[in-house]
Amino acid sequence: MTERKKTVYMSFSTDLIHGGHTTIIQKAAELGELTIGMLTDEVVANYRRFPVLNYEERVKLLESIKGVAKVIPQKTLSYKENLRMLKPDFVVHGDNWVRGFQKSIREEVKQTLLEYGGELVEFPYSENEEYQKLELSQREQLAMPDVRRTRLRKLLEMKPLVSVIEAHSGITGLIAEKTTVLKGGETKQFDAMWCSSLCDSTSKGKPDIELLDMSKRLQTIDEIMDVTTKPIIVDADTGGLTEHFVYNIKTLERMGVSAVIIEDKTGLKKNSLFGTDVEQTQDSIENFCAKIKSGKAALKTKDFFLIARIESLILEKGMDDALKRAFAYVEAGATGIMIHSRKKDPEEIFEFCERFRRKDSTTPLVVVPSSFNSVTEEEFAKRGVNIVIYANQLTRSGFPAMQKVAESILTNERAKEADDMCMSIKEILTLIPEDY
Repeated sequence: MTERKKTVYMSFSTDLIHGGHTTIIQKAAELGELTIGMLTDEVVANYRRFPVLNYEERVKLLESIKGVAKVIPQKTLSYKENLRMLKPDFVVHGDNWVRGFQKSIREEVKQTLLEYGGELVEFPYSENEEYQKLELSQREQLAMPDVRRTRLRKLLEMKPLVSVIEAHSGITGLIAEKTTVLKGGETKQFDAMWCSSLCDSTSKGKPDIELLDMSKRLQTIDEIMDVTTKPIIVDADTGGLTEHFVYNIKTLERMGVSAVIIEDKTGLKKNSLFGTDVEQTQDSIENFCAKIKSGKAALKTKDFFLIARIESLILEKGMDDALKRAFAYVEAGATGIMIHSRKKDPEEIFEFCERFRRKDSTTPLVVVPSSFNSVTEEEFAKRGVNIVIYANQLTRSGFPAMQKVAESILTNERAKEADDMCMSIKEILTLIPEDY
């Protein structure tokens, strides 16, 4: 009787195959018939970085390697589903996951293998400087303007909801880029960054009245782009004069920004959260549509989003006015709609989304839950929201922390008591890209 051939399982995410990968694949194939679970694009984007090659291209790459019997999708970072389906004799991995972020995944694999008597085989991880340079080159490619600009559209096609957090400097950009959590066997990262005029002005000690000219705003955006790879959405306030907006939107597109959001107000900027407590003037539908059309005509690519922000609910103009404007702005060429509210109760946001989606099922909807912050991303996605922007949390958390440290030093006349409130310089430096 012929002995059953052993089966082997490996998981891959990479879109860059080097000698270290082919070596471990060959070792795995020697143990038996090798099946590779290819992480889907969404999982890879949440786990590491956005893949340069899409899922289908990565599958073809692995299928072409000698020793690979077949490639199947792995839809989560967790191996559990595929292992229970295939029940492989061996799971093969490098020993780099014994410590660090993947340690809990490794433990789950070991427990799952115990269910049916499978075995985990680990080979030494390839620490090769040349391989690290190749990975760095992939990261650099993601930072190129034409590549970065397209990623917001790809993320919207790939995911039910895109999560965005504000960044107002290079270091906050790196926090947005690198912060990752592991929850329930899945990883979570922010998908993109929001460059807010409020946070940019605040970081420079200036009032939020469009005091910073566009050259200053572009400088901040460039500083963030210089050290990150994720898509950027820019808050352009009202967009200013149409003649200026046309020029600025072309500059943003050329830089590699993925989207710009302009609000339908006129005059000296007043923050929306003041609502009717201060005098704010909403632009006419006709004028704002003309600005949208001019901006849209200036764009050179189909990847750039021009998103119209509607202030009707902020200014208590009513739901019908908000919806009328939304449909008019889409007709004028807006490729996204942001609806805003300063109420803690999200019901008017939910109502807008429901009524908008009855007529328009495709135009991306954007919300900024600064006030209605109890709503989860899952709930927003169910309501038809595509992009959630956490617009000012890094700014709001940073300043109180710094103020407490300053007060502690003054009170104690030394820095020792402030140490527990501070991150070590070594930890901060690990955020900085090694190629600098």
